[in-house]
Amino acid sequence: MLVIEKPIKKLTMEDLVKFVQDKFVTENELPEFQAGDTVTVYYEIREGEKKRTQHFRGTVIQRRGAGASETFTIRKMSGTVGVERIFPVNLPAIEKIEVNKQGSVRRARIFYFRGLTGKKARIKEKRR
Repeated sequence: MLVIEKPIKKLTMEDLVKFVQDKFVTENELPEFQAGDTVTVYYEIREGEKKRTQHFRGTVIQRRGAGASETFTIRKMSGTVGVERIFPVNLPAIEKIEVNKQGSVRRARIFYFRGLTGKKARIKEKRR
């Protein structure tokens, strides 16, 4: 009688990293948002013994990655200078994220937004 055994799957480094991330990385509960949305991120800053909350309001340019390593990029104009900040989704310092406006864009990554100024830099708001 012929017995066929299933081959044992070897663990790869990716499997081990994923296992550790699933076990030990705490996931933040965030609202649904995507590229084109205007959001406010409230995050905690520690300076020595002091803690304070700072906010960063801007337009989401992209979300990238998946799982524990997912990040999103927010762009705002500070005077005439564009400022971008990349936040990891599971950053423990993030206290909350508010979605202020839902934008209607056709792309998942709106890097063309960097070159626009004035009225051209407006994003149409999604109808509800």
